[in-house]
Amino acid sequence: MPLFLTLRRRWTSLAGALVIATSAVAQGLPLDEQLAASLAALPAPLVVPRPPASLVVDAQVQGWRRDAIALEHGENGFERDPARAATLYCKAAQYGDAEAQFNLAWMLINGRGIVRNDAQAAHLFAAAAEQGLAQAERMIASMGTPLGEPPPCLRPPAIELPAPPKVAQAAAPRPGLPSPPWTPPLPANAPPPIVNFVKLIAPDYKLTPALVLAIMETESGFNSRALSPKSAQGLMQLIPDTAARFKVRNAMDPAQNIRGGMAYLRWLMAYFEGDVALVAAGYNAGERAVERYHGVPPYAETRLYVRRILASVGPTAHAFDASVTPPSPALGLMRRSTGIAGLGSNAQRR
Repeated sequence: MPLFLTLRRRWTSLAGALVIATSAVAQGLPLDEQLAASLAALPAPLVVPRPPASLVVDAQVQGWRRDAIALEHGENGFERDPARAATLYCKAAQYGDAEAQFNLAWMLINGRGIVRNDAQAAHLFAAAAEQGLAQAERMIASMGTPLGEPPPCLRPPAIELPAPPKVAQAAAPRPGLPSPPWTPPLPANAPPPIVNFVKLIAPDYKLTPALVLAIMETESGFNSRALSPKSAQGLMQLIPDTAARFKVRNAMDPAQNIRGGMAYLRWLMAYFEGDVALVAAGYNAGERAVERYHGVPPYAETRLYVRRILASVGPTAHAFDASVTPPSPALGLMRRSTGIAGLGSNAQRR
């Protein structure tokens, strides 16, 4: 279809959505119905299938893995150097690369040029298996549940996030006054009906609209009809268990979906005492995985997900409602871990 026809059709759909939204407001419909009416007329965003979690790694991480393989086996012009291979596998494993986790575990369990360590190998096999690597699943099935602390090669890497933009000169304070706090921008591609709904509802859940919209953008790209291979549904990608847990009757209803996602975020905020990194990791991978690994789980998808959320809203702690649920008993261990976890101690209680 020619580009101008595509744009014309999209503009017509957007104009139709605006007319429907205006009509819904004029008729005095409830807020939830206004949102549904507005989104129903919007064109569905293009849905791009997610790649397997084990493949969600950038070119640099893939390069570390390729060099490690060459060093382990003495290939592609590299002399065999198991110690250097293990070091590169470890770096890639920290970013959640399942193949690097498996290869390092194989070196450890067989003592291939490095000291044998079955306990560390079991943790690495488990991390790769949890990301769907079939050969790792077979290995961990024979080894059983890993014991002890996860090894350093599964801890999150130290991540440098972009600095927040400077406050505009017009908004700069008078000399001697503190600078105003940085307010995260809202996603530019968020449909106005969703933005307005979130702005109105987020305070009821003690959440900032920027965080809710960042999660929504990363989860579904603002596609109210999104459905994942794991049956995660709608804007906030609620799986059936989470929808039932937070009393969402119809996860494909946009308003119910957003409210259910906010309810889960509010719970995670209390459970992890406002640590945005842990909350984002819990939303993506589940709070039990966060506790098991004492921080952001070593899954490529989850570590990329957390980096995206922190890049959108900043690494600051979030206020939380301590009355929602007691904190995770593993928080102390998490705060002692390295990397991008451990921000919650500065959060404010509400």
